[in-house]
Amino acid sequence: MAPPAPATASTARPVALGTALAALATVVWAGSFVTSRALHDSVPPVQQAFWRWVVALVAVAPFGARAAWRQRELIRRHAAFVLLAALLGIAVYNTLVNQAGLTTPAANMGMIMAASPVLMAVLERAGGTRLGARRVAGLLTACAGVVLLVAGGGGASFAAGDLWMIAAACCFGGYSALLRRRPAGLDGAGFLFTTFLAGTLMLVPCQLGSLALQGGFTPSPGTLLPLLYVGVMSSALAFFAWNKAISLVGPTRAGLVYYLQPVCVALLSWALLGEAAGPRQALCMALILGGVVLGSAARR
Repeated sequence: MAPPAPATASTARPVALGTALAALATVVWAGSFVTSRALHDSVPPVQQAFWRWVVALVAVAPFGARAAWRQRELIRRHAAFVLLAALLGIAVYNTLVNQAGLTTPAANMGMIMAASPVLMAVLERAGGTRLGARRVAGLLTACAGVVLLVAGGGGASFAAGDLWMIAAACCFGGYSALLRRRPAGLDGAGFLFTTFLAGTLMLVPCQLGSLALQGGFTPSPGTLLPLLYVGVMSSALAFFAWNKAISLVGPTRAGLVYYLQPVCVALLSWALLGEAAGPRQALCMALILGGVVLGSAARR
């Protein structure tokens, strides 16, 4: 029997590109957690999410609107998939992150989100993929870190913010696992435009309710520039990079890169917001990251 052919440049190139795109999305998203925390006392969470996706929709429209129109019949046939992706990844996920930013430090937000790759593995198991002992051990380790982080909060508001982030991590894990089932032939830019549009429309009633109950916010460089960042960079650019990475290397391998996020968030929150991390946060980070690396590692 002939030996297996060695990896060629043509096979290694998609893996390298997918890993680089996952790293790009991870670093950009780290900044969005810091931005959400920075806006917690000036822009209500729902309004942050709504204007983020309005900006993202405008940014991706020149590339995605025409593709979405060209593939409108394919999108219509898979409307349930598109709407579920928009609900999990656009309308709900970022609103929960913004809600968590009211009471939770950005570093904690990043640490909790680092458990998402393990959640992706759990959803893969629910879809029929067998989980080995290594993934189960990683899941338990990461969950122990999350539980320790939540249980160690001194007050009820701190615990509530962490729970919002756990819900956000579940939504993002579900969104990433769902991407594996994206219909063949559906253009990446067209898919982004369609989900951004659907998610924005889902947020309209919430936006109107927030304006009626909480009032609007005062436009200023301190509010508009962060919203432009999360709209253009964290939404249009990062979601395109992440979705492309999933298509190239799958959610498990992309998830391996995602564990760099809490480190980036901790550094940015320390540099920009003056947030300090203590020994308990360091222990939680070690448990979560160790669990993610262990649980997401592919079997030989």
